[in-house]
Amino acid sequence: MNAARGREAGEDRLEVPLRRLEHARDLDPPRLATADSSGLDLLAAVEAAQVIEPGGRALIGSGIAIALPRGYEAQVRPRSGLALKHGVTVLNAPGTIDADYRGEIGVILINLGDAPFTVERGQRIAQLVIAPVTQARLIPVAVLPDSLRGEGGFGSTGVGAIAESRDETIDEGTERS
Repeated sequence: MNAARGREAGEDRLEVPLRRLEHARDLDPPRLATADSSGLDLLAAVEAAQVIEPGGRALIGSGIAIALPRGYEAQVRPRSGLALKHGVTVLNAPGTIDADYRGEIGVILINLGDAPFTVERGQRIAQLVIAPVTQARLIPVAVLPDSLRGEGGFGSTGVGAIAESRDETIDEGTERS
């Protein structure tokens, strides 16, 4: 069995210009925690500790701005440790940073936990994942092509749809005389 060959550490890395803002000059720039990490750690660039009460939310600045190349986006994603230990997550996850945005990256944190959560200066609050984007051109039509799911909405892909799909697969694979 052959294992898939991945990229070597540092190989084919996208270069993204980064500007550290004045109020965050003392903070480390975002970095990957390991050679195989997909997200760069974003730090809180708060001047003083900021408390988010249970059910509350706050916009926390990261102290950085970036210039993504056309065809890419940055996704602001939650940190699993904050979610598990404190119930704190990114409210609009993933938050999207468009390639033409040049302002400070902000992180909208929400406290879904039972206790107040204190955001400290320099604390890792989110991850930033850079990803390619496909831009779609929508084409108006009068009727959409049929699909197995059809117009079924939330919760419509249950057991019935799976059973129908299996039956069709079995029928298609059976020789007919």
